[in-house]
Amino acid sequence: MSSRLSALLIWAAVAASLAYWGLRWLAPPMAVPDNAVSVAMDSGSKGDFRRLLSGPAASSPQTLDPGAQSVLAGRIQLQGAFAGGDAQGLGGVALLSVDGQPARAVRVGQTVDGNLVLQRVDASGAQIGPADGPAALTLALPTLPPPATGSLPPPTGVRTTVAAATPVMIPAAPPAQPDAVSPPSDD
Repeated sequence: MSSRLSALLIWAAVAASLAYWGLRWLAPPMAVPDNAVSVAMDSGSKGDFRRLLSGPAASSPQTLDPGAQSVLAGRIQLQGAFAGGDAQGLGGVALLSVDGQPARAVRVGQTVDGNLVLQRVDASGAQIGPADGPAALTLALPTLPPPATGSLPPPTGVRTTVAAATPVMIPAAPPAQPDAVSPPSDD
Protein backbone atom coordinates (compact mmCIF):
# COMPACT_ATOMS: atom_id res chain seq x y z
CA MET A 1 0.00 0.00 0.00
CA SER A 2 2.77 2.46 0.89
CA SER A 3 4.62 1.75 -2.38
CA ARG A 4 1.45 2.57 -4.35
CA LEU A 5 0.99 5.81 -2.39
CA SER A 6 4.61 6.89 -2.93
CA ALA A 7 4.37 6.04 -6.66
CA LEU A 8 1.20 8.14 -6.89
CA LEU A 9 2.93 11.11 -5.23
CA ILE A 10 5.99 10.84 -7.48
CA TRP A 11 3.88 10.64 -10.69
CA ALA A 12 1.73 13.55 -9.50
CA ALA A 13 4.89 15.64 -9.03
CA VAL A 14 6.14 14.66 -12.50
CA ALA A 15 2.76 15.58 -14.06
CA ALA A 16 2.68 18.95 -12.27
CA SER A 17 6.22 19.73 -13.43
CA LEU A 18 5.39 18.81 -17.04
CA ALA A 19 2.25 20.95 -16.96
CA TYR A 20 4.15 23.95 -15.57
CA TRP A 21 7.02 23.81 -18.07
CA GLY A 22 4.69 22.99 -20.96
CA LEU A 23 2.61 26.08 -20.28
CA ARG A 24 5.79 28.20 -19.96
CA TRP A 25 7.09 27.03 -23.36
CA LEU A 26 3.78 27.34 -25.17
CA ALA A 27 2.86 30.79 -23.84
CA PRO A 28 3.54 33.67 -26.26
CA PRO A 29 6.35 36.01 -25.14
CA MET A 30 5.36 39.40 -23.74
CA ALA A 31 5.98 42.42 -25.93
CA VAL A 32 8.37 45.14 -24.78
CA PRO A 33 6.52 48.33 -23.78
CA ASP A 34 6.85 51.29 -26.16
CA ASN A 35 8.37 53.57 -23.51
CA ALA A 36 11.16 51.13 -22.55
CA VAL A 37 14.73 52.37 -23.03
CA SER A 38 17.68 50.07 -23.37
CA VAL A 39 20.51 50.46 -20.88
CA ALA A 40 23.91 51.27 -22.32
CA MET A 41 27.08 50.43 -20.42
CA ASP A 42 28.69 53.78 -21.24
CA SER A 43 25.98 55.78 -19.44
CA GLY A 44 27.49 55.08 -16.00
CA SER A 45 29.55 57.35 -13.79
CA LYS A 46 32.17 59.39 -15.56
CA GLY A 47 33.97 60.60 -12.43
CA ASP A 48 37.62 60.28 -11.51
CA PHE A 49 37.88 56.93 -9.76
CA ARG A 50 41.38 57.67 -8.45
CA ARG A 51 39.93 60.53 -6.42
CA LEU A 52 37.07 58.34 -5.24
CA LEU A 53 39.39 55.61 -3.99
CA SER A 54 42.14 57.84 -2.57
CA GLY A 55 40.01 59.91 -0.20
CA PRO A 56 39.61 63.66 0.03
CA ALA A 57 42.06 65.83 -1.85
CA ALA A 58 44.57 67.70 0.25
CA SER A 59 43.88 71.40 0.10
CA SER A 60 45.72 74.42 1.29
CA PRO A 61 45.05 75.22 4.95
CA GLN A 62 42.36 77.81 5.38
CA THR A 63 42.65 79.88 8.52
CA LEU A 64 40.19 82.38 9.85
CA ASP A 65 41.38 85.71 11.13
CA PRO A 66 41.03 86.24 14.91
CA GLY A 67 38.04 88.57 14.45
CA ALA A 68 36.12 85.92 12.51
CA GLN A 69 37.03 83.33 15.13
CA SER A 70 35.67 85.48 17.94
CA VAL A 71 32.43 86.10 16.01
CA LEU A 72 32.13 82.37 15.36
CA ALA A 73 32.85 81.60 19.04
CA GLY A 74 30.08 84.04 20.03
CA ARG A 75 27.58 82.27 17.75
CA ILE A 76 28.32 78.65 18.69
CA GLN A 77 28.23 77.39 22.28
CA LEU A 78 29.23 73.91 23.40
CA GLN A 79 26.69 72.62 25.94
CA GLY A 80 28.07 69.11 26.38
CA ALA A 81 30.05 66.39 24.66
CA PHE A 82 30.31 62.63 24.49
CA ALA A 83 33.70 61.48 23.24
CA GLY A 84 33.91 58.17 21.43
CA GLY A 85 36.03 55.26 22.53
CA ASP A 86 38.95 55.89 20.17
CA ALA A 87 42.02 57.87 21.15
CA GLN A 88 42.02 60.04 18.00
CA GLY A 89 38.66 61.67 18.80
CA LEU A 90 37.17 60.46 15.52
CA GLY A 91 33.90 59.43 17.15
CA GLY A 92 31.59 61.26 19.44
CA VAL A 93 28.68 63.64 19.73
CA ALA A 94 28.58 67.26 20.81
CA LEU A 95 25.58 69.29 22.00
CA LEU A 96 25.88 72.58 20.16
CA SER A 97 23.76 75.69 20.31
CA VAL A 98 24.02 77.96 17.25
CA ASP A 99 22.79 81.58 17.45
CA GLY A 100 20.91 80.99 20.70
CA GLN A 101 18.79 78.15 19.28
CA PRO A 102 18.11 75.08 21.44
CA ALA A 103 21.08 72.73 21.60
CA ARG A 104 21.13 69.84 19.14
CA ALA A 105 23.27 66.73 18.98
CA VAL A 106 25.87 66.79 16.20
CA ARG A 107 28.03 63.78 15.32
CA VAL A 108 31.62 64.11 14.17
CA GLY A 109 31.55 64.89 10.45
CA GLN A 110 28.06 66.42 10.40
CA THR A 111 27.41 70.01 9.39
CA VAL A 112 27.19 72.53 12.23
CA ASP A 113 26.53 75.75 10.33
CA GLY A 114 27.08 76.57 6.67
CA ASN A 115 30.27 74.85 5.52
CA LEU A 116 31.50 74.19 9.06
CA VAL A 117 31.50 70.63 10.36
CA LEU A 118 32.25 69.07 13.72
CA GLN A 119 35.77 67.74 13.22
CA ARG A 120 36.70 66.27 16.59
CA VAL A 121 35.27 65.62 20.06
CA ASP A 122 37.40 64.69 23.04
CA ALA A 123 37.23 64.90 26.83
CA SER A 124 38.24 68.58 26.88
CA GLY A 125 35.95 69.94 24.17
CA ALA A 126 35.22 70.01 20.44
CA GLN A 127 36.82 71.35 17.26
CA ILE A 128 34.84 72.91 14.43
CA GLY A 129 36.09 73.86 10.99
CA PRO A 130 35.69 73.31 7.26
CA ALA A 131 35.36 69.70 6.15
CA ASP A 132 38.65 69.72 4.26
CA GLY A 133 40.66 72.15 6.37
CA PRO A 134 42.11 72.68 9.82
CA ALA A 135 40.04 73.47 12.89
CA ALA A 136 38.75 77.03 12.79
CA LEU A 137 37.35 77.01 16.32
CA THR A 138 38.10 75.01 19.45
CA LEU A 139 35.35 75.00 22.06
CA ALA A 140 36.08 73.93 25.63
CA LEU A 141 33.48 72.22 27.80
CA PRO A 142 31.91 74.49 30.43
CA THR A 143 33.33 73.94 33.88
CA LEU A 144 31.15 72.17 36.38
CA PRO A 145 30.18 73.92 39.61
CA PRO A 146 32.11 72.79 42.68
CA PRO A 147 30.50 69.95 44.61
CA ALA A 148 28.42 70.81 47.65
CA THR A 149 30.23 70.09 50.89
CA GLY A 150 29.20 70.22 54.53
CA SER A 151 27.08 68.20 56.86
CA LEU A 152 23.40 67.50 56.83
CA PRO A 153 21.16 68.68 59.66
CA PRO A 154 19.89 65.98 62.01
CA PRO A 155 16.61 64.41 60.98
CA THR A 156 13.50 65.68 62.74
CA GLY A 157 11.18 63.45 64.75
CA VAL A 158 13.81 60.83 65.53
CA ARG A 159 15.40 60.44 68.96
CA THR A 160 19.14 60.33 68.78
CA THR A 161 19.71 59.17 72.42
CA VAL A 162 18.79 55.73 73.64
CA ALA A 163 16.96 55.67 76.99
CA ALA A 164 17.98 53.07 79.51
CA ALA A 165 15.71 50.10 79.35
CA THR A 166 13.58 49.61 82.46
CA PRO A 167 12.72 46.05 83.37
CA VAL A 168 9.09 45.22 82.94
CA MET A 169 7.52 42.64 85.21
CA ILE A 170 5.23 40.28 83.40
CA PRO A 171 2.87 38.51 85.76
CA ALA A 172 3.11 34.78 85.61
CA ALA A 173 0.01 32.91 84.59
CA PRO A 174 -1.63 30.89 87.38
CA PRO A 175 -0.95 27.18 87.15
CA ALA A 176 -3.60 25.26 85.29
CA GLN A 177 -6.07 23.33 87.42
CA PRO A 178 -6.69 19.82 86.23
CA ASP A 179 -10.34 19.04 85.72
CA ALA A 180 -11.79 17.02 88.50
CA VAL A 181 -12.51 13.56 87.37
CA SER A 182 -15.67 12.20 88.90
CA PRO A 183 -16.00 8.49 89.47
CA PRO A 184 -18.51 6.76 87.27
CA SER A 185 -21.85 6.42 88.87
CA ASP A 186 -23.82 3.24 89.02
CA ASP A 187 -27.24 4.13 88.09
